[in-house]
Amino acid sequence: MKTYKTEDLVILGQITSVYGVKGWLKIYSHTEPMDSILGYKPWLIQRNGQWVPVDVEVSRKHGKGLVAKLDKVNDRDVARQYCGAEIAIERSLLPDLEIGEYYWSQLEQLTVYTLADENLGKVSHLIETGSNDVLVVIGDSNSIDKRERMIPYLPDQVVKEINLETGTMRVDWDPEF
Repeated sequence: MKTYKTEDLVILGQITSVYGVKGWLKIYSHTEPMDSILGYKPWLIQRNGQWVPVDVEVSRKHGKGLVAKLDKVNDRDVARQYCGAEIAIERSLLPDLEIGEYYWSQLEQLTVYTLADENLGKVSHLIETGSNDVLVVIGDSNSIDKRERMIPYLPDQVVKEINLETGTMRVDWDPEF
């Protein structure tokens, strides 16, 4: 069996609950559009501390969400064992991006510095607001304070530099905000 390293994986969603009595599951997707998660194969699910591949037998949009039936999962009780599990794929399966474009998972955990070289903390996660995405930056013991900041993700305007090799981001941002 292949061993998967967490740093080589990208979390695309989560199994939230059972759906019906024949082994179907409700899926929460982090992808945009939401049903893009259904196109990746295989899904990797963490079971007993290890990432294991699972095959999706059939899946579809259902109302405002998604449902899927995993191979060899044929009843509600077996399906319930998957509830709460995150869905990951190997990072290498993601399509290549244009220069200057990033997946959210690449931005998470970057250390954020102002142009004056002040450490604001690390990117915890991003929020989609409609007008622009927002970086949620949480201060830590290495930052100027332990505040949480919400910084607009506006490349060239606010976000001046992203360096994935050094794990840093430079922003034109007043630390008092």
